Amino acid sequence: MKETYQDLVYLRRRVFSEVAKMAFEQKSLDELSNLPYEILPGEVATYRDSIFKERAILKERIRMSMGLDVRSAKEFSLITDGLEDIDMKEVHFSLPLVNVIPFACEACPTKSFLVTNNCRKCLAHPCSNVCPVNAITITQKGALIDQEKCIKCGRCKEACPYSAIVKYDRPCASVCGVNAISSDEYGRAKIDPDKCVSCGRCMTECPFGAISDKGQIYQLSKSIADKEVNYAIIAPSFVGQFGLTASPLQVIEAIKALGFRNVVEVALGADITTISEAKEYLHRVPEEIPYMATSCCNSWWLMVDKNFPEEFKYISDSSSPMVYTAKYIKEMVPDAKITFIGPCISKKIEAMRDDIKGLIDYVITYEELMGMFYAKGIEPSEMEVKSDIKYSSSLGRGYAVASGVAAAVKETAQKLDPEKDIKIMAASTLDECMKMMKVAKAGKYNGYLLEGMACPGGCINGPGCMSNSPRIQKEFKKFVDDAEVYYPTDNFNIVE
Repeated sequence: MKETYQDLVYLRRRVFSEVAKMAFEQKSLDELSNLPYEILPGEVATYRDSIFKERAILKERIRMSMGLDVRSAKEFSLITDGLEDIDMKEVHFSLPLVNVIPFACEACPTKSFLVTNNCRKCLAHPCSNVCPVNAITITQKGALIDQEKCIKCGRCKEACPYSAIVKYDRPCASVCGVNAISSDEYGRAKIDPDKCVSCGRCMTECPFGAISDKGQIYQLSKSIADKEVNYAIIAPSFVGQFGLTASPLQVIEAIKALGFRNVVEVALGADITTISEAKEYLHRVPEEIPYMATSCCNSWWLMVDKNFPEEFKYISDSSSPMVYTAKYIKEMVPDAKITFIGPCISKKIEAMRDDIKGLIDYVITYEELMGMFYAKGIEPSEMEVKSDIKYSSSLGRGYAVASGVAAAVKETAQKLDPEKDIKIMAASTLDECMKMMKVAKAGKYNGYLLEGMACPGGCINGPGCMSNSPRIQKEFKKFVDDAEVYYPTDNFNIVE
């Protein structure tokens, strides 16, 4: 969620905190009905025009944070309906992951071009002159766009010398690179599950907080409360997410304080992915396949599968860093329950794949982890550091930024085969990924290593992140540089 959406951020984290607290304190789920009144007390609305509507929306947030389906306003049901299906530790939520809370959506107008009062009614009329469908007329009050005729080409906006024409779009749809968002019969946003790849960008952009994802924070907290053998694996983009005064080592100690036996860097798995993909590229391109694409971003993986099925076979056969890290722990502690902590909600889908089930038990975001810290009164910046983390290489930690995966694979492959010339192409945001795949399908990237990431700038801008200030980027670079080794092949934790 955007840092500037402060009221939404507060409500989301309060929900995560209260749900986690119920599990930690092993309270009866019958008390769930009281939560909306504890979070939003009184009779006067704070954020919307009605306290009743505020609480109704909050109930859906609570249910979704526990993995339950969002409800329709046309059917009567209680907030506690379906709780028997999730009051356990092994449950996996049902798809779809990302949902619109219907009565929270304000039915924003869809894409259109509007003339503002900056129009000077100029003599040249460039806007109407370039319009290919004659949708613009010049009136005494200025230019007027006929929305029925307009084809949304944007030529009028580009031609106006006064910047008097603006493009307007509903925030959720404007960032959906796979065109998965349309409208229902009431004009509210509707997500097509057949197109959606669960990148979560619509969720972070909606200023009404009408879109949310399902979670496992209750089930995880319940497992920790029962003192099961829980291990956490954390993505490298966690640096700076829990306050600029909290060091990476303090965050690790804070996670242990929740009840985890140990915390392992997912960058360790990134090192294994790098070596595997480097060898795979050297072996397969161009002898077996024309190009190879990286495999670590699950939304990218889903996007290619759904939109370019004939190209899907060119995605690397290597597992993602999350999977390799989980395997690393399972080899040493077979009965460990493993929680992936990261910036990505799509990993919740990846963990449910048939070929991965049993490796990853829970997936939470940094935002959900912060809710767990609140629930237990843990302040990461106050933690005493007891040990160092030395699991990964600099290249492995660099997976969190756009082009980091391709750069790591390229450098490692060229270390293994110095004579190999490897060209790379990287895209971040699904819109750019779609463009890159169209070019690849046309055969113009043969011999290349392609990297796709759903989030702008990479995982450091994932939907589960809480901040991305320039100072955080500086702290992240320091974390990358502080790794004891540069190449994954020099990582002493990896055994062939």
